[in-house]
Amino acid sequence: MNEKVDILISSGLRVSFDETGLNVNVLKGVNLTVRRSESVSITGSSGSGKSTLLQVLGGLLKPSKGQVFIRGVDVGDLSPKELGLIRNKHIGFVYQFHHLINEFTAVENVALPLLIGGKSVNESETRALEMLESVRMSHRSNHKPSELSGGERQRVAVARAVVTKPDCIIADEPTGNLDNNTANIIQQLLIDIAVKNQSALIVATHDHVFSKKMTTQYVMKDGILKPLLLK
Repeated sequence: MNEKVDILISSGLRVSFDETGLNVNVLKGVNLTVRRSESVSITGSSGSGKSTLLQVLGGLLKPSKGQVFIRGVDVGDLSPKELGLIRNKHIGFVYQFHHLINEFTAVENVALPLLIGGKSVNESETRALEMLESVRMSHRSNHKPSELSGGERQRVAVARAVVTKPDCIIADEPTGNLDNNTANIIQQLLIDIAVKNQSALIVATHDHVFSKKMTTQYVMKDGILKPLLLK
């Protein structure tokens, strides 16, 4: 049964930075609710605030004002340790650049979130191998990032992001650095995994074809998030 559970809620998010004496408003009161199994795209020009919003939603950046709730928990009330545990359990991140640990093999990279979450080495590596199989990378499990192509590294990054079966996958331009064919493969992997695990999926992208594959679409302009009204 697919219940309409609110996974992530933001209310009145504002982010301001002080740059050389000037106050720069990056987010200007963003409200967003994302439910289980909902897929959300956020488009907009570079500098519009997309990446900043995703960092705030995922608990990586504290807003100047406003609140973020992850599974009903106000992350602003949490200690750094508690916030880390919430992110580890409920949020999976995929970035434009893979951010894999170069000294680790693919399976070690994917197993890392499970180890951080307290799982045993054996269980973590077993589940990591299963995830690598799901992204068709099991044959490269013992290779390090330097031995993989860009698309292969991004598949490993996707596997790492979803190995904990998070409630929400947050992807910031996950295919912006890939050729069209590889990008399509990664995009479909993200969608398929989110559907299989009934995870919410939030994607910031410049790719309007990718954006249209989401169930809900928004556009960010000058720090304001608006629903994209489709004709």
